[in-house]
Amino acid sequence: MTPIRCLSAILLMTLSVLDAIAAGADSTRHSPLLVETVAGSGQAGEFPAAGGPALGVPVALPFGVEIGPDRALYITSIGQHRVLRLDTSRGEISSVAGSGIKGYAGDGGPASQARLNEPYEVRFDREGNMFFVEMQNHLIRRVDACDKSISTVAGDPEAGFAGDDGPAIQARFRQPHSIALDERGFLYVADIGNHRIRRIDTRSHTITSIAGDGKRELPHDGGTARGQPILGPRALAIVGRTLWIALREGNSVWRLDLDSGVIRHVAGTGAAGDGGDGGPALSATFNGPKGIAATADGLVYVVDSENQAIRRIDTTSGVIQTVAGSGPTARGFAGENGPALAAQFDRPHGICVARDGGVYLGDTNNHRVRWLHP
Repeated sequence: MTPIRCLSAILLMTLSVLDAIAAGADSTRHSPLLVETVAGSGQAGEFPAAGGPALGVPVALPFGVEIGPDRALYITSIGQHRVLRLDTSRGEISSVAGSGIKGYAGDGGPASQARLNEPYEVRFDREGNMFFVEMQNHLIRRVDACDKSISTVAGDPEAGFAGDDGPAIQARFRQPHSIALDERGFLYVADIGNHRIRRIDTRSHTITSIAGDGKRELPHDGGTARGQPILGPRALAIVGRTLWIALREGNSVWRLDLDSGVIRHVAGTGAAGDGGDGGPALSATFNGPKGIAATADGLVYVVDSENQAIRRIDTTSGVIQTVAGSGPTARGFAGENGPALAAQFDRPHGICVARDGGVYLGDTNNHRVRWLHP
């Protein structure tokens, strides 16, 4: 990367990091949230080549959402096999990766012309390069911040488990779902089908497992994560030196200290259910959590997908609350421009927190991206 050419991307990324530190202000900690749609017409369909007004075009099965270094919202559409960019100030949406044709092709060329297969989550490194994980291609790809070319950084289109302690490009994953980046140049992958969390060094391009041994069991609270079980790691988020982990099959939330390698139980009993609001997070029950986001001031948002709800853990008090969604029997679409606790969702997935403390959510089966804000 040429420093002069990409200086603007680096400066914008620095602003984004500072914004993330400020996210989760007291207004979101104490105020009820409202909900509104910011992208998607509510219908599946082909994405128009030229993009258009965010509320007027289809956004088919949105999963991951992430604030980019340019402060736009990036959205993975698994129904359209694209990564989309929403200019939240103008309300315009466009495609930045993927041609809309399902497949695996295009490395070395423009990301906009590549073929993707169900991109699930998108993240950015400190230089503004974009990374996303393709669940059905079993790999991770990168879009260069300067020339917008695409390349594969880990995995190949065949599912399996291979490659630890060797080149990441020769590794194999089994339905990887989530990725996260830390400030030291490491990329973390929720290799859910292999019941492992794997780490890629983006400088040496090598890969290793840092949690999980392939067994379908919950971790041991307080133990070293490497070499012990982890059950269905579905979603990852990093704040500082902490990796937050939502276990889909394990119906629980954990935190991994990236320096010591010790893993701690934060929320969820491990049993499927819909309970515990207002009490200790460790006594709560989830049903298939599929998204997680965290703030620097100790709030952790969990997408409790099969309960059609968004729940928030205050790690200072240890208390959990539902902040959006009216429960597992209220699956659907309702509540627009009203209180988030009265809203209905349909199997939501990805989540992120913006610099103002607002929360963006991929409301997947409603073909919409929704915004929760005070």
